[in-house]
Amino acid sequence: MTVVSSTLRLGVCVGLWLALTGCHAVDYYQDPIQKPVPPAMEPPRELAKVSLPSYRVEPPDMLQIEMLKLVPLPPYRVDTYDVLQIRVLNTIADQPIDGFFLVEGEGVVSLGPAYGRVRVVGMTIDEATEAITRKLQEMLAKPDVSVQLAKTAGTQPLTGQYLIGPDGMINLRQYGQLYVAGMTVTEIREALRKHLSQYFDSPDATVDIIAYNSKVYYVITEGAGLGDNIRRLPITGNDTVLDALSMVNGLSQVSSTQVWIARPAPGGTGCDQILPVDYDAIARGGLAATNYQILPGDRVFIAEDNVSAFNNYLAKLTMPIERLLGLGSLGASTTRTFQTMGRNYNKNRY
Repeated sequence: MTVVSSTLRLGVCVGLWLALTGCHAVDYYQDPIQKPVPPAMEPPRELAKVSLPSYRVEPPDMLQIEMLKLVPLPPYRVDTYDVLQIRVLNTIADQPIDGFFLVEGEGVVSLGPAYGRVRVVGMTIDEATEAITRKLQEMLAKPDVSVQLAKTAGTQPLTGQYLIGPDGMINLRQYGQLYVAGMTVTEIREALRKHLSQYFDSPDATVDIIAYNSKVYYVITEGAGLGDNIRRLPITGNDTVLDALSMVNGLSQVSSTQVWIARPAPGGTGCDQILPVDYDAIARGGLAATNYQILPGDRVFIAEDNVSAFNNYLAKLTMPIERLLGLGSLGASTTRTFQTMGRNYNKNRY
C-alpha cells in the first residue's frame, strides 16, 4: 500500500507539473525586444536625427511643374491667334511700332492706322519679317524691322500639377507620357527637358514635389482580442515615436506601455530589426534614448494590456452560454405568463 500510495502521489505531482508547464502561446517579438541594439545598427533618435536620403518619387506622389521656356522647334510657321513682338525703327514720329501684335483670325497683323495690315499666317519668322518690311517700305524710307514669337496659340500649357499614376507615369497630355517613378527632382527635370526637346527648342522647367504620398509608416494598436487597429501615416522626415503616438491619440484603453518599432530589413535580407521603446522614460522622464526617429516603412507596434485581453477572452468564451441561458429563461418566463393568463381568465368566467 505504501508503494502504491507513493507512486500515486508522484503521478499526481507530475501531472500537475505538466499541466502548469504545458504548451503556452509565445509572442514572437517578446524575446527580441529585450536584447540591446548592436552598436553597428545604432538607430537615429530624438536628439540625434538624420536627414533622409534624396526623395525618390513613387505613385501616388504629386508633382508641380513650372515651364520657364517653351519655344517651338524652328522653323516655326505663324498660326492664327499667335502673338508676335514687333519692333520697327525709323517710323513716323507719332506712330511708333513697338509692342505685341495678335495674329487675327484672318491671318493678318494690324500695324496701326498709318501702316495697314500684313498677312503673316503660314510664314516663318524670317518670312514674316520680310513681309512686314515690304509693307512698311511703301510708306517709310528705311524701316528696320524686328519680329519675335512671343506666344503660340497652338501650344498647350504644361505648367501645373501632375499625379504620378500606378504605372509610374505622368501624363503630359498632347506631348505624351513620361516615366518618373524612382527619380529624384533633379533627375525628373533632366528627363522632362530631354522629352520635351522633341517638340520645343531648349525647353526649361522647374520641378517640385507638393504631395509626399508614397513614403509612409504604420502604427499598429493591438486590440486585446477585439481586432488590431492599423493607421497609415505619411513620413515628414522629422517623426519620432512620440509623434507617431500623438497621431493616433496616444495609448488606448486596452493598450499597455509596451511599445516597439519593427523596422524592415534593408535589401530584403529577412533579418528584422526590433527597437524596444521605454514609454515611461520618454513620456514621463523626458529621456530621448528610445524616442527613435521614424523611417519609411517602420511599424510602430503598441502591445495590448494582458488583463483587458483576458477579460475580453472570457467575455467571448461565455457569450454563447449567456445567450443560451437567456433564451431558456425567456422561454420559461413566456410559458409561465401564458399559463397565468389562462388561470386568471378561467377565474373570471366562474
